[in-house]
Amino acid sequence: MRDWWRALAELMLPGECAGCGAPRTVLCEECRRAVCRGSPRPVRPGSAPDGLPPVWAAVPYADAVRSVLLAHKERGALPLAAPLGEALAAAVRAALAGAAPDAAPDAGADPGALGEAAARDGPVVLVPVPSARSAVRRRGHDPARRIALAAAAVLRGAGTPARTAAVLRQRRAVADQAGLPAAARLANLGGALELRPGGAHLLPMRGRLLVVDDVTTTGASVAEAARVLRKAAETKGTPVPFAAAVVAGSPTFFA
Repeated sequence: MRDWWRALAELMLPGECAGCGAPRTVLCEECRRAVCRGSPRPVRPGSAPDGLPPVWAAVPYADAVRSVLLAHKERGALPLAAPLGEALAAAVRAALAGAAPDAAPDAGADPGALGEAAARDGPVVLVPVPSARSAVRRRGHDPARRIALAAAAVLRGAGTPARTAAVLRQRRAVADQAGLPAAARLANLGGALELRPGGAHLLPMRGRLLVVDDVTTTGASVAEAARVLRKAAETKGTPVPFAAAVVAGSPTFFA
């Protein structure tokens, strides 16, 4: 209920653009283009953690994009989930196109054709990297899950049978990743995630499974999520995550 009232208040009384501070709008057109009209591309850290699947990012994590993501995550600007979901959906489409047999990665692939291919291969299932329970309580929402839900809706609207499966949770406390170097992030997150009770039953027996998140820098969170899903595949016969998709990646990935 609190989330509903907060979202309604932001829609009715927008203060300033989350990206640039322009008055009387949640997100100005220029910043919306920066978030939603990027060119998704595969990104990979220089020292990629073991088990990191191919990762596709919609836009660089910088400038207006960074401000919008932080406003959504930390300040509860819930209407921003819609444009962020649009960006994540573009990264998912690029991952699907890049994984198609004999197909070159094509961020601008026809959504209808991708939808037909996904229908043949089974559903597209987005598994968000979970936030810590303490962070969800503090923020009042789970940012990656909310963006994943918005992205799945965009994909379904374009004909791709997509849904989310929030099947992961943190099994132990982890430190705040901000400011930690790559090696420390890997150690911090190693073994930190697990399937929720009954989570395996929410995963498809066939289809395309993607790990999704709002941002990736070192790939540690995505790699840990993929580890848990691969373990589930070994024991339950569910699909292995073939790729990951994120809204934004480190600007160095786009250089």
